[in-house]
Amino acid sequence: MTEERYFDECVCLRQNGARDEADRLFAREAEKSLRTTFKKRIFTPFVKAINTYELVKPGDRIAVCISGGKDSMLMAKCFQELKRHNKFDFEVQFLVMDPGYSRANREMIEENARRLDIPITIFESPIFDSVFHIDKSPCYLCARMRRGYLYNYARKLGCRKIALGHHYDDVIETILMGMLYGSQIQTMMPKLHSTHFEGMELIRPLYLVREASVKAWRDANDLTFLRCACRFTEACAAAEENHESLSKRLEIKQLIAELKKTNPYVEANIFKSVENVCLDTVIGYKKNGERHHFLEEYDCV
Repeated sequence: MTEERYFDECVCLRQNGARDEADRLFAREAEKSLRTTFKKRIFTPFVKAINTYELVKPGDRIAVCISGGKDSMLMAKCFQELKRHNKFDFEVQFLVMDPGYSRANREMIEENARRLDIPITIFESPIFDSVFHIDKSPCYLCARMRRGYLYNYARKLGCRKIALGHHYDDVIETILMGMLYGSQIQTMMPKLHSTHFEGMELIRPLYLVREASVKAWRDANDLTFLRCACRFTEACAAAEENHESLSKRLEIKQLIAELKKTNPYVEANIFKSVENVCLDTVIGYKKNGERHHFLEEYDCV
């Protein structure tokens, strides 16, 4: 079925009142695109990250956390595909936390989940209200609180892992942000043990998937997802269209785009740089929260 004919058929079914059938057709085509058109760009690197970093193991019960954006919705579909074809058993729960979304934003999440045949579980939290009057670093506090609520609810469901939708571009942007604005060298890890929820773990299965590929999958399937649902950042979508720098991450995106004009491999080099750290040429570093300096061992040679 051609893409144009497929969308025409979906519209026809909806107009004839066969909404459920239209949604089933839509979901099947979105899934098929992960096995065909986007297999090399999305599903293969998704599986590679899971295997390379040992993100999913037999017997795992994983809370796939959906924010309503393109990345987490795609991650959910990738997990459904993985379940169909994987060689060992694991379980997933598709979890949506409503931190205080507007009615329209929540309805968009529910509509997309229904159209994509993702059986979501929604729970509510008071996060937006809690951070609304915070002047210093409200986004950082919001992110920390979100993660805490997700860990707590996932554990109640019997899950020991939560999966977040951060992708390759998030990783390299985080590396540069740490260097340029945080005066430190660090990366966004593919998986982490929780420091506050014993026995819980965070995984990032889209770790090797490019943001451009996520956008291409979204557009090819004629999908619209949440972009900036937070009260602090509702103007982000419009601002991005005008290339206004309202955030440090957007500044970093623009910097990388400029660097790519003279070095097309700059993104891969940034990513690999944190895999090739030479401690012999590092002045100082932290290990398990403890600071070390090269002079500690300098005269021991």
